[in-house]
Amino acid sequence: MIKSVIRTQEDMVLVFNEKDRQIPEYQGLYKDVRQKILRNAVAGTVFKHWLESSPEPRIVPQNNW
Repeated sequence: MIKSVIRTQEDMVLVFNEKDRQIPEYQGLYKDVRQKILRNAVAGTVFKHWLESSPEPRIVPQNNW
């Protein structure tokens, strides 16, 4: 299950499960993994942006991710 998804400034995507372990099959460049993630995200999935020099990612609505 996809618990959280982080899009970085470099357009890389990090994906974590409910045990906060990375899920490699969903990770990569945003343009390559976006559709797969959106298809498989569950209602409780948290979408985040970690852009610019922010000390931590900020939560964004799924449709803005």
